[in-house]
Amino acid sequence: QVQLVESGGGLAQPGGSRRLSCAASGSILSINAMGWYRQAPGTSRDSVAISHSDGTTNYADSVKGRFTISRDNAKNMVYLQMNKLEPADTAVYYCFAPIRLRGGRHYQGSWGQGTQVTVSS
Repeated sequence: QVQLVESGGGLAQPGGSRRLSCAASGSILSINAMGWYRQAPGTSRDSVAISHSDGTTNYADSVKGRFTISRDNAKNMVYLQMNKLEPADTAVYYCFAPIRLRGGRHYQGSWGQGTQVTVSS
């Protein structure tokens, strides 16, 4: 019923940039927060950046000043601009959003399939 699809992953050099996109589609009534998480091999899935419905944003300390999250509510999309990339940023990046479906009474969390970002020279 709801699908989140990420794009924009790939290989980047240290110090480089990449822009991730996530599109939500389906019978959507409303979306609460939209965020990005990442998971490197052998680690847990951690929050990277969240854009709340009131316009506020939160970032992991490790990406503050380098990553920027933005939303296009009309298109149900969220973006992650990643600058000054470091090898430690290498991970699978996942889009997440609590979504309320048409006819639904509650928000349910939805995940994308993930997109790989590799930072290496």
